[in-house]
Amino acid sequence: MPQARKWTEAADFTICQMRAGGETWAEIGRVLGLSRNTVIERGRRLRAEAPVKPTAVPARAAVSEDPNRGALRAGHPLTWGLLTKEPYPGGDAP
Repeated sequence: MPQARKWTEAADFTICQMRAGGETWAEIGRVLGLSRNTVIERGRRLRAEAPVKPTAVPARAAVSEDPNRGALRAGHPLTWGLLTKEPYPGGDAP
C-alpha cells in the first residue's frame, strides 16, 4: 500500500496561490514535482479554485423587419411571445 503523502504548508500555499492566479493543475504539478492528479486531489481538499472567468453576455440581435429575412429559430422570443403572450384572443368568452 502506498505511503501517505506529508503535505507542507508551503506546498499548500503554492497550490492555492498558483490556482488563484489561473495556472493549470498540470503546471502546478510540474512546479511541485508531483503528478497532476495528486495536485488536483490536494487542491480540492484545500478548496483551491481558479478565478472565475467573466462570460461575455451575447448582445441581443435585433430582428430585422425585412419581409425577406430568413425564418427565426424555434423558440425565438419574438415568435414564442406571440404564441404565449395572451392565452386567448381579445373578446368576450361565451
